[in-house]
Amino acid sequence: MKNPNDRHFTDRQANSANAKKALLERFKKRPGPDDPVMVQRRAEREAIAAARAERDAKKEAERLEAERIAAIEQAAREEAERLAEIEREVQRKAEQAKRDAERPRRVLLEAVQYMEMRVAGKRR
Repeated sequence: MKNPNDRHFTDRQANSANAKKALLERFKKRPGPDDPVMVQRRAEREAIAAARAERDAKKEAERLEAERIAAIEQAAREEAERLAEIEREVQRKAEQAKRDAERPRRVLLEAVQYMEMRVAGKRR
């Protein structure tokens, strides 16, 4: 946007030079890196950064600990499931063995009862 007061090239050039001088003056007025205020600000920023890094490290350690605990719990659940499956298998095999052990006795009992019925039937 043109400034209505800048009618000529030399006016615009002078205004540009004045603006550059003002900018340079503003830059020179800024405190240097060894200024006590700047040193204090830098120290505050470094302290904040160190505290942030410490918090981040603590959070990371807590996260890793939580993951480790979760992995241990998962392994414990899997082991409990495996042991329960083994126990069910052992119980199933014990029941099968009990049935298998009772089968000859039951067959013999049925044979005896059958014979008793036949003998009782012939006596009549």
